[in-house]
Amino acid sequence: MSKKTKESLKIVSQERIGKDIYSMWLQADHMAAEAKPGQFLSLYTRDGSKLLPRPISICEIDRENGRIRLVYRVTGKNTGTEAFSRLHAGVPVEVLGPLGNGFPLHEAEGKRVFLMGGGIGIPPMLQTAKELNGQKTAILGYRDELFLNDEFQAYADVCVATEDGSAGTKGNVMDAIRENALEADAIFACGPTPMLRAIKAYAEEKNIPCWISMEERMACGVGACLACVCKSKEIDSHSHVHNKRICKDGPVFLSTEVEL
Repeated sequence: MSKKTKESLKIVSQERIGKDIYSMWLQADHMAAEAKPGQFLSLYTRDGSKLLPRPISICEIDRENGRIRLVYRVTGKNTGTEAFSRLHAGVPVEVLGPLGNGFPLHEAEGKRVFLMGGGIGIPPMLQTAKELNGQKTAILGYRDELFLNDEFQAYADVCVATEDGSAGTKGNVMDAIRENALEADAIFACGPTPMLRAIKAYAEEKNIPCWISMEERMACGVGACLACVCKSKEIDSHSHVHNKRICKDGPVFLSTEVEL
């Protein structure tokens, strides 16, 4: 696990890339050198009433220029994400990171791999696609409007599923696997819990090793609020119960380790 630090980072650029979806590049020399695909950063707002930071997954790492890209969804008015969306280039942001354990790329090296992302679980799969050495198929699930899908084309075969049928397979990521008769030796996935539950079941049925990122369930991102606890097969050495903290022990878990 990489060393985490708290720093004031300058925003290099920010743009809206979809409905309520924003892309922010941060100048993060130390963090970019340390960061791994599947990890996240915790960003602090300037609002004193919001003491806990907001965890946002790392979408891309530009180690050459010392930059990290975050792609996030604004979740409502007067939220931390809404405050971040109003910031512009040159503005400093307090950031803690890199946090979490990331995807174990070595486990899937040289294999046929599904990189499965749903909604705001799509961004962390982009850096994963860039760094993973194997035969990669990115299976991306959207409600309707697409984002980032074109950027995956450079690193993986891309399959899209939309709930409204406006692009790719009508339905979800599992429907896309069936419709395109896709096969894999390993799975990395990130997205909403119902999607991860279906992928976990599929992986167990097919006997495919599968790692899931449960970042959707995180709140503070630093292990303070305990809002992100999930049930685990093993007993936690700290609390002596069948629990794991997603932000501290994850967000990436072997699917057989956790209950959804």
